[in-house]
Amino acid sequence: MDFHASIQQNPVVASVSDLTRITAAIQSPCGIIFLLKGDIFSIPDAVRRIHEAGKVVYIHFDLVEGFSREQVALRFLKEKAHPDGIITTRVNLIKFAKELNLSTIQRVFMLDSLSVETAIKSVKSTRPDAIELLPGIIPRVVARVCHETRIPVIAGGLIESKEDIIATLKAGAVGISTTKEELWYL
Repeated sequence: MDFHASIQQNPVVASVSDLTRITAAIQSPCGIIFLLKGDIFSIPDAVRRIHEAGKVVYIHFDLVEGFSREQVALRFLKEKAHPDGIITTRVNLIKFAKELNLSTIQRVFMLDSLSVETAIKSVKSTRPDAIELLPGIIPRVVARVCHETRIPVIAGGLIESKEDIIATLKAGAVGISTTKEELWYL
């Protein structure tokens, strides 16, 4: 299953920041799993397990231990772990991942008005497959980024309730990423 089909079936993305929670993510109804931790030895097995469960997996490349943040490491990850895509804050890696035919999610942090402007300009130039906005609890900003970029938005960070999820989806986000396991079942 691909990203778009999975996110349409269930807009909640299981974000895993502790590899001991992979089984819980696999058993959840979430069709997409974001791996936010791991190292060069654990990632291939984690991806294999997630794929065997029929789920889509994105690796937050910036957080994988044991890799430099260079293109050769990204190529190694693609060839040895076979993720569906990567998440990164780095513009140069978005471009290179696209050359490798990896799906890309550009993670951007919304700290103030200037960071919103900078993020919009950045994603308009890189054209990732999706954007992950953090914190995702600001529906007004989510709506603006959706409108100005026309790129699917996943909101994450500080989402703590079903009401937060509903408000953010109504603002235009296609999905919500969360490490809160109780929200995986909404």
